[in-house]
Amino acid sequence: MSQSDKQQLNFDYKYGFAMPETSSHKSKMGLSEEIVREISAIKNEPEWMLAYRLKAYEIFKSKPMPSFGADLSEIDFDAITYFLRATDQQSTSWEDLPPEIKETYDRIGVPEAEKEMLAGVSAQYESEVVYESMSKELQRQGVFFCDMDTAVKKYPDIVKKYFGTLIPSHDNKFAALNSAVWSGGSFVYIPKGTKVTLPLQAYFRINAEKFGQFERTLIIAEDDSFVHYVEGCTAPVYSTNSLHSAVVEIFVQPRARVRYTTVQNWSNNIYNLVTKRARAEEDAVMEWVDCNLGSKVTMKYPAVYLTGRRAHGEVLSIALAGNGQHQDAGAKMIHLAPDTTSRILAKSISKDGGRSTYRGTVHIASGATGSSASVTCDAIILDAISRSDTYPTMNIKESHSQVEHEATVEKLGDEKLFYLTSRGISKEAAEGLLVNGFIEPITKEIPLEYSIELNRLINFEMSKKIG
Repeated sequence: MSQSDKQQLNFDYKYGFAMPETSSHKSKMGLSEEIVREISAIKNEPEWMLAYRLKAYEIFKSKPMPSFGADLSEIDFDAITYFLRATDQQSTSWEDLPPEIKETYDRIGVPEAEKEMLAGVSAQYESEVVYESMSKELQRQGVFFCDMDTAVKKYPDIVKKYFGTLIPSHDNKFAALNSAVWSGGSFVYIPKGTKVTLPLQAYFRINAEKFGQFERTLIIAEDDSFVHYVEGCTAPVYSTNSLHSAVVEIFVQPRARVRYTTVQNWSNNIYNLVTKRARAEEDAVMEWVDCNLGSKVTMKYPAVYLTGRRAHGEVLSIALAGNGQHQDAGAKMIHLAPDTTSRILAKSISKDGGRSTYRGTVHIASGATGSSASVTCDAIILDAISRSDTYPTMNIKESHSQVEHEATVEKLGDEKLFYLTSRGISKEAAEGLLVNGFIEPITKEIPLEYSIELNRLINFEMSKKIG
C-alpha cells in the first residue's frame, strides 16, 4: 500500500495514522492448535487456562458463522495474525513506553485524559496491555484494576469462579474464537460498599495490518458498590481488513451499580464482532451506554440478565453508519425475576449509503411477575441511498408484566434545514446540529468530557463527503 494511498484513506479519519510495526513476539499468520498453545505458553499460563483455550478452539471450528446480521463473507481467518506482543515491558509511566507507542497515545490524548478525569487507565496496544495506572486512593480501598493476563496469575480463584460463566465458549462462533485466543483486556473488582467516583478507562489500539485483537474483560461489583468503566477504540486505516472480537462479562451483585460506556471509533476496515453480557442481582443496576461510529461492520448486542428481584437494566445506544458501513447493533434484556425493569433506547443515523440495524430481544420469563420493559428505536436516514432496519423480538411468558415498544424512522426535516441554512449555517453544519439534537437523550447520560468528544466526532462524520 503506497504512502499516497494511505494519505488518501486517512484524510477523513483523525486516528487513522499508523506507526512502524514493532514486536518482541509475533505469531505466524493463521489459526491452529499450535497458535493457541503458543499464545498460552508465551503468557506462562496455568494448565487450566490452556485447557480452556483448546476446548474453545475445537468449539470455534465446529460453530457456523452467524446466519443473521451483516455480511461477514470477506473474513478470512487464515489471513489474520492472532498474537503480537509490541513490547516486553508493561509500564506505569508514559515516559517508559517505546517511542512509537507513546506517540500513538499522546496523539489520541490518553495522558491528558488520565490527568484530568480518570481514577485509572489501561492502554492496550495490539494483543497486550502496555500501560496501567490506578490512583493510590483506589488501591487503599481494595479495588483491583489490571489486565486479564495479570489477573489470571494474581487472582486465580476469582478469575476461575467467574471467567466464562456468563458467556461460555459455545455461546457463538466469535465468543469461541475469543476464548481460544484472548489476550489483554481488563479485570475490575470493586469490593463491597466501595464507590469509585471517577471513571476507570481502557483504550484499545490496533496498529498492525491484517490483525486480530481479542481482549477479554471481567468486571465484578460486590454488594452496594459502584463503578463507571469507559472504553475507547481506534485503529489505522488500511486497504486490508482486520478483526476485533472481544468478550465482556459483568457481575453486578445486590444493590450494586455498574455503568459501561463505549465510544467505538474503529477505522472502516475493522470487523467489530463483540459479545457483552451482564448479570444483575437483587436491586442491582446495570447500564450500557454504547456509541458506535466506526468500523466496516459492527455486530454487538449488550445484554442484561435480570436475575434478582427489582434489578434494573438499561441500554442506551447510538449507531452512525456512513459510506461502506453496516452498524448492526442493539440490546438484550432477559427478565428472570419478579419486579425487574428494563429500558432500551436506540438511536441510529444512516448516511452516504450506510446501513444501520437495530436488533434486540426482550424476554420476560414465566414467574417474573410485575416486570416491565420499554424499548424505543429511533432512526434518521439522511439520503435516498441509505438504509435502516429494525428487528425487535418480544418473548413474553408472564401475563402479569408490561412491555412497551416504539419505533420511528424519519428524514431530517427540510423546514428545519432551511431555517438554519437561511441564517448562514452551512448545510453540513445544520445537519450536524440536528443530529446532535436527535442523540441528545443519550449524550446527556455520558460524562461531559466524553459527550463533547462524541458530539465533535458526530459533527466530523456529518461533514464528510463520498469521494
